[in-house]
Amino acid sequence: MKESNKPNMHCNMPIQYHILNGDSLKEQFPEGLEGEIIITRECLVDGDVSGSHLDELFRTRAQFISNNYDGYSEEDYYNQTVSEFKKIAAIPADADINLWFEDDLFCQVNLWFTLSLLKQHHKNNPIFLIRPQEHNLYGFGALNTSELLTVYKNRSLLTDADQLAKLWTYYQHGQRDHLLNTAEALEAKYPFILAAVKAHLERMPIGGGLGRPQQTLIQILKELETEEFGPVFKEFGQRESIYGFGDLQVKRMLDEIINKR
Repeated sequence: MKESNKPNMHCNMPIQYHILNGDSLKEQFPEGLEGEIIITRECLVDGDVSGSHLDELFRTRAQFISNNYDGYSEEDYYNQTVSEFKKIAAIPADADINLWFEDDLFCQVNLWFTLSLLKQHHKNNPIFLIRPQEHNLYGFGALNTSELLTVYKNRSLLTDADQLAKLWTYYQHGQRDHLLNTAEALEAKYPFILAAVKAHLERMPIGGGLGRPQQTLIQILKELETEEFGPVFKEFGQRESIYGFGDLQVKRMLDEIINKR
């Protein structure tokens, strides 16, 4: 990239910290965009998130991930996931914090948790949200370098970080009413949050029964007349992009459905 094409991030501009929603975004992150990078290597949307304090939550997650995600041990979790979260505590007070997260539930839960960490560490830095202009199946992955620079330049200052951080607490403790009420209160400014919250609540219908993702998978199996994972996963992603589930999450649900047949 020529010097003349680089965004102006020198002179008196604060140092930038970029908290990314995963390794995929790091691989395509614009070289001309300066700053320190922190990666959220988690899928808090999936599995047990219990824990009365942070260390207990990390133990819970390390056990869940190592038991359900092949090739990722508890040691890996601490070395590759917890180590990234701990970098948040070291962010200097004079830095801008840029949160690169999409609108789907997968990303949103990780975003809420990240904001709660920033609050726990008493970070009063300017916090900016960076997201694709349109919600779709591909998110940041569909954007080229120029488009990623554009969404960065159009970043929005979060003035409700404390309220957004509460969403993690409500999610973690299964406080459905608080979660929904907060999302509704924030709807005018952040309408995408309400869509994600509603999708989450529809995973666990009141009164029992199958959740929305399982119902969608059953319908797809019926329509496609196949249990082959590739086509089913592709169709699920197109119909239920709001969840942002990866192949591992969908495969676990699909296997449960097939095994119960």
